[in-house]
Amino acid sequence: MADIMVDGLSDNGRIDTRPPWRVDIIRWTGTLLPNRTSNSMRQITLDTETTGLGTAKGHRVIEIGARELLDRRLTERSFHYYLQPDREIDAGAQAVHGITMEFLQDKPRFADIAADFVAFIQGAEVLIHNAPFDCGFLDHEFGLLGPEWKRMEDYCAVTDTLALARARHPAQKNNLDALCQRYDIDNGQRDLHGALLDAELLARVYLAMTGGQTSLALEAAPREGEDAAASAMTEIRRPLRVIRASPEELAEHAGRLAAIDEASGGKCVWKQLEASGALP
Repeated sequence: MADIMVDGLSDNGRIDTRPPWRVDIIRWTGTLLPNRTSNSMRQITLDTETTGLGTAKGHRVIEIGARELLDRRLTERSFHYYLQPDREIDAGAQAVHGITMEFLQDKPRFADIAADFVAFIQGAEVLIHNAPFDCGFLDHEFGLLGPEWKRMEDYCAVTDTLALARARHPAQKNNLDALCQRYDIDNGQRDLHGALLDAELLARVYLAMTGGQTSLALEAAPREGEDAAASAMTEIRRPLRVIRASPEELAEHAGRLAAIDEASGGKCVWKQLEASGALP
């Protein structure tokens, strides 16, 4: 059964006895999504922070942040952990996210949260900005746990929002900051990279970037209690106003045509059309 954990209490009022790092944020910890219908579209925006740039050098994931979208609306469900990597953080990476080894000393390891993570993303479409990077690290973390663990693509569908942004905005900067500016999304709190904040910003960018008509219906159904005929637009037809030239204007027009015809040696097109009866 799924529980929503908030401040150490489960939704049934029981005291949560799990380690304190497991209840630092509202989190879905079950295998079934509460209040979800079979027709709902569930998407997860996800970001990670790492000790460095490549798993080949033994770098690890130190933060996972994810936000849930249900039918293109942000919900209150989030997934967020800081992780103990059992190795040092590169200075370049630390300059980006500001996470220190001292801060991570009492945090869980990926093995401790892997089951909860899989339960959260299972069956959803996971949206990641530069997905090959994050999926490469997460696949590496799963691989370290043993052969019974699978790859990200085996648990969920993955969409690379960076590739989507590049397709929509070719030859432009498409990092998260640039997209926030392009779509007028406030990212003033983003002094340093943080997985949960970046996941929320990505959700807002994705919704803006893929916005527009979400239904193929061309007419909205009448609201409850409203007569369909009353809600329809009434077609109003007004008499067509015709403005005709005055006798003085017609005489002036004829004089101008005569002058043009004389100057052109009898080649005034309008006079020729009049003579042929082509004009009304």
